[in-house]
Amino acid sequence: MYSQGQILVGKNESVSANIPLSLACRHGLITGATGTGKTVTLKVLAESFAAAGVPAFVVDVKGDLAGTVNPGSSDSVGSRVASLGLTDFVYTGFPVVFADPYGQHGHPVRTTVQSLGYRLLAKMLDLSEAQTSVLSLVYKIAANEHKKLNDLGDLESMLVFISQHRADYTAQYGNLAPQTLTTLQRQVLALHDELGDHFFGTPEFRISDLRALDADTGFGRLTILDAQKLFLSPTAYVALVLWFLNSLYDQLPEVGEPAKPKLVFFFDEAHLLFTHMPKTVIDHVIKIVKLIRSKGVGLYFISQSPADIPPAVLNQLGHKIQHALRAYTPAEQKAIAAAAAGLRPNPAFNTQQAIQDLATGEALVSFLDERGQPNIAQKVTILPPQSQMGPISDQRRAQIIAASPLFGLYETATNETSAQELNQAALDQLQEQKLAAAQAKQATADQKARAQAERAAQKARQANPVYKLGRKVVTKAVDKAINKTLNSLMKNLFK
Repeated sequence: MYSQGQILVGKNESVSANIPLSLACRHGLITGATGTGKTVTLKVLAESFAAAGVPAFVVDVKGDLAGTVNPGSSDSVGSRVASLGLTDFVYTGFPVVFADPYGQHGHPVRTTVQSLGYRLLAKMLDLSEAQTSVLSLVYKIAANEHKKLNDLGDLESMLVFISQHRADYTAQYGNLAPQTLTTLQRQVLALHDELGDHFFGTPEFRISDLRALDADTGFGRLTILDAQKLFLSPTAYVALVLWFLNSLYDQLPEVGEPAKPKLVFFFDEAHLLFTHMPKTVIDHVIKIVKLIRSKGVGLYFISQSPADIPPAVLNQLGHKIQHALRAYTPAEQKAIAAAAAGLRPNPAFNTQQAIQDLATGEALVSFLDERGQPNIAQKVTILPPQSQMGPISDQRRAQIIAASPLFGLYETATNETSAQELNQAALDQLQEQKLAAAQAKQATADQKARAQAERAAQKARQANPVYKLGRKVVTKAVDKAINKTLNSLMKNLFK
């Protein structure tokens, strides 16, 4: 709950746990076992940022954050409101825009292969340096020939086209090893099979649409990404997250330490960003986490254990909320010890034991103070959300989507002329030219053959005895007729 530059997250009898809005760009972490209250905590933070006029992007992997658009009810959380003494607590809905890469539960989210860039794509494909170099040339050739790389089909088409005309490109762009081109074709095809045609294409989602305020309330708009289906494809999820982060980092100006964030991101199931992903992808995420706060962007990761997050990222997360963890195995005990070590100790209790004793809705929290130093861990009860918990009906969702300021901008995929069409047109033209040349060559050959046949026929006729006899008879008859005519003329002249 937001009030006077502070985000109130939780309370106990003597302490109110607040995140200073001016330090919200120092990033955060929400961890805990399944069913311990992480989603409620995420929801409380997102609502608070919205109330402070900070837009937020929230990944919803279970579909139960959609209720943020509706006011909450005292029937579900009234007892907690009373027990925490929240006299100024107001039940309210928040401005929400639903997004969905598949376009089923929100506005479609698309980008283009061209906007993703060869560097990020190379990281996703875990390419070698040599393969990345060739991929960069493919992008360069496409740009020089004004061929847009909108989707993976366009990139596949460029790889095939360049392979077929490799000799023509080598002189200008250097060696394009056929083995490397073949490898790239296979890897892009495999990525296409996994992602399908939903994520890449046009119209492209504008990053600026994430940074809007609600015109009526002045609240920050919450963009809730329905990731129920996306979650089933870890590569697609990581691709989307990387594109968002990369685009924000490239497009936003440096702002230093702003009075409040320009935008906050909540990444649920954050372990997917770091598990089974190429090292280059992990390194790229680490780099962005370190640098993007100076762009006014706060990143909040949600996962089961701090051990899911690389140490280089954990070191950048200033605000930590630890829900309960259970320890039934040596590995789980080790994870709890690591989680306790990440919190500033409180002499009033044993942190490691406290993590195991937390009830649902309780958490150990350690936030940065106004000086940027971590406070000692406090055991608090997390505030209830001001909006409805759980999903909403399909009818309500459709109503919100239709009334959204983004409605109509992304719903219909466009089929712009791009590399695939231009390459096919070039191949068709080349095929037509080859066909015309072949037809002209055949016509010339046919004409030559007819001339040869006529000469051969003439020669055969002349060699025929009948032809010779006939010609002799004709010649003799002609000569006799000529002589007779001449004799007649002479006689008439000298009568």
